[in-house]
Amino acid sequence: MLPLIAVLVCFLVYFLGYKFYSGYISKSIFDLKNGLNDTPAHKLNDGVDYLPTKPVVLFGHHYASIAGLAPVLGPAVAVIWGWLPAMLWVVFGSIFVGCVHDFGALVVSVRNQGKSIGQVAEDLLGHRARSLFHAIIFF
Repeated sequence: MLPLIAVLVCFLVYFLGYKFYSGYISKSIFDLKNGLNDTPAHKLNDGVDYLPTKPVVLFGHHYASIAGLAPVLGPAVAVIWGWLPAMLWVVFGSIFVGCVHDFGALVVSVRNQGKSIGQVAEDLLGHRARSLFHAIIFF
């Protein structure tokens, strides 16, 4: 019975994070009061690189990218400190760090005509910053 309660509590926390925290982040931090209406997929639609996509596909991409460190670090935390700290790390870490990071990267890309974070870094900081970002992404 305890695992079922833990799963239900985690789903409730995720739902509350989605319902309340995501709205706060989008309006207060990223200033998306009117949303992102004209995305590069619509403005630069070429049928290959820029293509409007269904929300289900976008959700799948976001889910796959947010799950990067959790499968590695979660079990390590569980071995050292137990299951509760590991569960808290995965749930709250994904809400307050992972989702915000991925959403921020998406907003930066959309506001810069769909450029990658490396290209945006080059525009703002120079060629060396782009090279560093690409090296980090490669490894």
